[in-house]
Amino acid sequence: MTVSIACFTAAGEALSSRLAQGLAAQGIPVRCRDRLGGGAGPTLGEWTAQGFSADGALVFIGASGIAVRAIAPLVRDKRTDPAVVSVDEQGRFVVPLLSGHVGGANQLARRIAALLGAQPVISTATDLNGRFAVDLWAKQNGVTLEPFSLAKAVSAALLAGQPVGLASDFPLEGPLPAGFSAAGEALGLYLTLGGGRRPFQRTLLAIPRIVTLGLGCRRGTPLAALAGAVDRFLAQNHLHPMSVRGAATIDRKREEPGLTALCAQRGWPVAYYTAAQLAAVEGEFTPSAFVQKTVGVDNVCERAAVLAGGRLLAKKYRESGVTVAAAVQDWRPRLELEEEHG
Repeated sequence: MTVSIACFTAAGEALSSRLAQGLAAQGIPVRCRDRLGGGAGPTLGEWTAQGFSADGALVFIGASGIAVRAIAPLVRDKRTDPAVVSVDEQGRFVVPLLSGHVGGANQLARRIAALLGAQPVISTATDLNGRFAVDLWAKQNGVTLEPFSLAKAVSAALLAGQPVGLASDFPLEGPLPAGFSAAGEALGLYLTLGGGRRPFQRTLLAIPRIVTLGLGCRRGTPLAALAGAVDRFLAQNHLHPMSVRGAATIDRKREEPGLTALCAQRGWPVAYYTAAQLAAVEGEFTPSAFVQKTVGVDNVCERAAVLAGGRLLAKKYRESGVTVAAAVQDWRPRLELEEEHG
């Protein structure tokens, strides 16, 4: 995460320099803008737009109103909006303004406050009341919430002291946060890879990225055929697309255009293995004499999935020259929040 710092006065500029040095010493990249308003360089609106990205954070040293007006045209979605923090020019108070949990503004505010000897002003209700924040837990554990709109309902119910149901396809470790119940509540959280069932009238899915797809295909298979086969495989095995963390295949498919395009399109890193590496994988796999003769190993998709991703979850699926299999990592979640240190 790159932190972009803006200031508007001489005092703010001195504080900006001090903060930039402190963050850089902690290994955090900093983009520090000289005092704005001098006529040179981008306007405040242009500067804000340049730094307004999901992998960044904005710090405004000055009145909070300046920050609010600068970011207002850019605010879209708490899942993608960056952390925005305001600091007064005397360095007394640090206020997270946007994306406190998902964007990490609360954590950044605490970090900045620790560096400056300031007071972080955290207003997020779950933080203030010591309640479980499902959106923060999801971020800390690489979990996708679907539909995300229900995360607010879950947090609101916990804050109001209303029971929230809990179901999990994975063994849970540690104590449950206050407010969760195994009973059939109207609203609940379901930890799953995306199975078709919905245990509650309103079910918030918590989907971990722990599935690896093993892929194989005939030479020249187009992107559309690969995408269709993968999507049907996921649907038939009740796997949510967001449960997939990456793909794996044999090294001779490294230059396969359709396969490469599919993985790039979906943001999946690809692991490539030699035939010898795949053949050495232990387990029971679906053999193919044709594949053995062609590439030197009896199965590509299942072996590649296991080698890259853990336990075989779904065996080979074949469609129009495409083969797909899935492996899954072991996951034993704890419904606990990591401490956010400054």
